[in-house]
Amino acid sequence: QVHPVESGGGLVQAGGSLRLSCAASRRTASDYGVGWFRQASGKEREFVALVTWSGGIAYYADFVKGRFTISSDNAKNTVALQMNKLKPDDTAVYYCALSPGLSYGYQSEKSYTYWGQGTQVTVSS
Repeated sequence: QVHPVESGGGLVQAGGSLRLSCAASRRTASDYGVGWFRQASGKEREFVALVTWSGGIAYYADFVKGRFTISSDNAKNTVALQMNKLKPDDTAVYYCALSPGLSYGYQSEKSYTYWGQGTQVTVSS
């Protein structure tokens, strides 16, 4: 199993919280980090956050700063995305993806190789 597996999606009211988890079955010294993207219905997939395996450095899209927190557990090869103060606009399928390096920048899908199947997050108003 090379592709990561997401879990934790669901339905929540606006203002509520959800915690997504991404499990990577394997991690090598060349793996750089794990990112989260999302895709709302009828829209293109967009970058949400990234965390590096080494040092736990985090990057965020402007629209989630102050609301979402990404973190990694290197011992378990998992990455979590804690989402607080959720808005209806956060409704989307959330994907995690593995990055071997940021040759195209952390917001570009081209910097990510293996993708999960996605987990649905629905925020009701």
